[in-house]
Amino acid sequence: MSQWPEWLPLADRLSALSPYGAPQVPAEATLNTNENPYSLSPELSKAIAARIQDCARHLNRYPDRDATELRSGLATFINSQSATSFDVNNIWAANGSNEIIQSLFLAFGKSGAIGFTPSYSMHPLIAQVVDCKWRNGSRRADFSLDISVAKREILEFSPSLTFITTPNNPTGSSVTIAEILELAEIVPGLLVVDEAYAEFSDEKSAVTLIAANPKIVVIRTMSKAFSFAGARVGYLVADPAVIKALFLVRLPYHLSALTQAAAEVALEHQEELLANVNRLISAREDLRIALEGFGLTVTPSKANFLLFSGFDIPAPELWQKLLDKGVLIRDVGLSGYLRVTVGSDADNALFIQALKSAIG
Repeated sequence: MSQWPEWLPLADRLSALSPYGAPQVPAEATLNTNENPYSLSPELSKAIAARIQDCARHLNRYPDRDATELRSGLATFINSQSATSFDVNNIWAANGSNEIIQSLFLAFGKSGAIGFTPSYSMHPLIAQVVDCKWRNGSRRADFSLDISVAKREILEFSPSLTFITTPNNPTGSSVTIAEILELAEIVPGLLVVDEAYAEFSDEKSAVTLIAANPKIVVIRTMSKAFSFAGARVGYLVADPAVIKALFLVRLPYHLSALTQAAAEVALEHQEELLANVNRLISAREDLRIALEGFGLTVTPSKANFLLFSGFDIPAPELWQKLLDKGVLIRDVGLSGYLRVTVGSDADNALFIQALKSAIG
């Protein structure tokens, strides 16, 4: 029986879907959504508040619909990180990377899309929402990507969009720059490289390939390394032709003046915001060692989370046991696996203590 009333003209492709969302329940340690555990400093919070207060005087006017200043700042940031020479014409900013993904489907999804699962669950979900044909590509048993198999699957399906997530969510594994280039040489459309966790990885960014390979587009976000998840700012780095095409599907004034102002201040204080990245990388390795010390198997990760297995009870049962002890992690739907975000030192210690108790 349908959960929807008969009078509701809901599209058939949506009727069986469930809304995306991680559980939002009280917990002493919230380690389920890959957020950065470190909040903004009082000084930076005051700087953002001051900029927004100034901005608020002009809220009777629409924001800069092209977000020119923000996009310019993002180009400067990427150039400083990867020794590139992008400008505002290579950047498009939106309300989180999910709006970027949806816009890519709307603009370029005419021949379908492929991604290699398990990966970011919003890729196929958004594809279905916008009625873009989606194909699940395969991974090895250890969740790494077999490039030769991926190439064969891409050529068989001939999609206009090919998604590669690196570091991959929920596994944490990476695709090398050489492998990305190998895929770019054979994709029939665009190669979308989702780099939401790039700052936590020592792999070279795919943005360095764009100048010579305009089929490559790279999705980035300020949510993770920048401790800016609540602001909802994602951005795309691409050839100017790609950016120009995305303006065709952009909603008018889609990025609020308040969001733009906050993000501009964050970029001005990027050194402070990125200061905890190395701290989280170190904590990730400490967590890995602790998990392996319990006899568990940990998927190699270059992100700010770890996927682990090897426990003797069903994953949902272990998830609940941890929650009962005040620790919220993520059941990603992979049988026998759970994912934990790297948190603060106190969060990580509580997780390890709770896990030790839960698995005996």
